[in-house]
Amino acid sequence: MRGRAAVLAKTNQLETWDVAISDPEPGGALVSVVLGGVCGSDVHILTGEAGEMPFPIILGHEGIGRIEKLGAGAGTDHAGAPVKVGDLVYWSPIALCRRCYSCTVLEETPCENTQFFEDASKPNWGSYADYAWLPGGMPFFRLPDHAQPEAVAALGCALPTALRGFDRCGPIRVDETVVVQGAGPVGLSAILIAAQAGAREVIVIDGSPTRLEAARKLGATELIGLDLAPDERRRRVYDRVGTRGPDVVVEAAGVLPAFPEGVDLSGNHGRYIILGLWGAIGTQPISPRDLTLKNLTIAGATFPKPKHYYQALNLAVRLQEKLPLAELVSHRFGIAQAAEALALTKSGGAIKAVIDPTIG
Repeated sequence: MRGRAAVLAKTNQLETWDVAISDPEPGGALVSVVLGGVCGSDVHILTGEAGEMPFPIILGHEGIGRIEKLGAGAGTDHAGAPVKVGDLVYWSPIALCRRCYSCTVLEETPCENTQFFEDASKPNWGSYADYAWLPGGMPFFRLPDHAQPEAVAALGCALPTALRGFDRCGPIRVDETVVVQGAGPVGLSAILIAAQAGAREVIVIDGSPTRLEAARKLGATELIGLDLAPDERRRRVYDRVGTRGPDVVVEAAGVLPAFPEGVDLSGNHGRYIILGLWGAIGTQPISPRDLTLKNLTIAGATFPKPKHYYQALNLAVRLQEKLPLAELVSHRFGIAQAAEALALTKSGGAIKAVIDPTIG
């Protein structure tokens, strides 16, 4: 049995390979990919901005797939729900060792021995492919029968990432004021969570009118474009929330200049949560005195835990009729068109692009 996969052979060299498909190991599953989400992190991986990767790798860490085969002993998903061939599942793509200090004592991800990618020639869980091979111990969760796959895929790893951020750095409380830098999938996820949590103001800053409109539909109360200068953006925020400033600022822009601006936007006794700068390696100047005077907490979060994927799945399904989540999937590409999908994502022209193996 063989299938196609979009393989990053080296930095900026993306190829379509014909790869062997293996039977699942005990506890694992073989799934046919229904949708593979295209993430901004994939762009950073492609260009080398995220550092050296263990090439060659199959791209794609967001996936929804249909179970084709189950390994011995895999009668349920990782939340205990029964599964069978034909069920749709959504998986947490981080292979943890479960035998280290981070896994066992801290109960944190990633761990000292986390494996994010497997060699493209070996059984693989990358989702830019016809099939994904989920090893035993890699958490996957069954989609309810009424779930819309697009509603879950729309916020891919972004909704788990935002849930991880608020879990680690403190939840949004009723009547708090929130600013979100960036209205890509991570920013849209933060907006959705803040609005659902009862935030009084959810202000979003982005340069794309299309993304700003999507933010409004998910609960944003004020939209600010990047055509305004940073000092004018700050004035707009403070006019809206008051002189004390916002309670929470979420960085979801993924560009380095967002960091000092976020510190400047943050209010007294506020929190600044860094979610989008995983792939943007570099430094930016800030004034440490501002952190002291504002009594500001700055925290980062990355690599969601399996529970965050489970929570994201259930939140998306619960809201899929109330909010236009499925409509956020704005572009579909075949496996052989992965380079086009990544280019569009890099340009900001897509709200959410996905790889659909039935195309091409």
